Amino acid sequence: MSVALTENRSSKGSRSIMAQIKRAIEAGTIVNGDQLPPERELSDTYSASRSTIRKALNELEKLGLLSRKVGSGTFVTYSGPAEIDVENVIDQISPLQLIEARVGFERQMARLAVVHATGRDIEKMETILTQLESSQHDKDKFTRADSEFHLMLAKASGNPLMVQLYNQINEVRLHSQWQAARELVLSPDKIRQYNVHHRLIYQGLRNRDAHAIIEALNAHMELAHQDLMGTPSLD
Repeated sequence: MSVALTENRSSKGSRSIMAQIKRAIEAGTIVNGDQLPPERELSDTYSASRSTIRKALNELEKLGLLSRKVGSGTFVTYSGPAEIDVENVIDQISPLQLIEARVGFERQMARLAVVHATGRDIEKMETILTQLESSQHDKDKFTRADSEFHLMLAKASGNPLMVQLYNQINEVRLHSQWQAARELVLSPDKIRQYNVHHRLIYQGLRNRDAHAIIEALNAHMELAHQDLMGTPSLD
């Protein structure tokens, strides 16, 4: 018997649908051996064409999460998370997974920065913010300044381990997957939206307002998450 999946009428493409089914599998909502509904039912569930559904399922099959058998159906073949090879972790993390990892980590960074940031830290963030706000039409310049801005927030936390971990995050952001996503997502208007959040983060830090800075970070990460979920396949 096939399992039911949560209906989501806001799906925009195969990448979004793939991510939603992948979440359900990894969360245990659907488990190893379960059969997915037929393509026609998934098409209705996600308000997408059957070709879009087929593309999403093909990607999940490539990841080893599904097995598709002609005449039998599509079955979950996921029995648990694979062991992470720490040395090659950069190659194993997708842009979407990076955003998910950053959410909680940067909130804690921000809380510590509100307490420990020096006047010099805040001045440096303002300088980087100026660079960000002058890069609306330059994706490369924006990306470099964006990495520096968030790294500066880590430095302002006063915790050397936070800085080391955020350096690792920035290494992931240099990966080809992230660069490809950036090319698809970033536009002058999108850069402007992100910079609204950057200014609010800076103002929250300057005013020692933990609530304001967390609120701005939440909006920043939510926008990044939505953008990645809405991009077409990078392959």
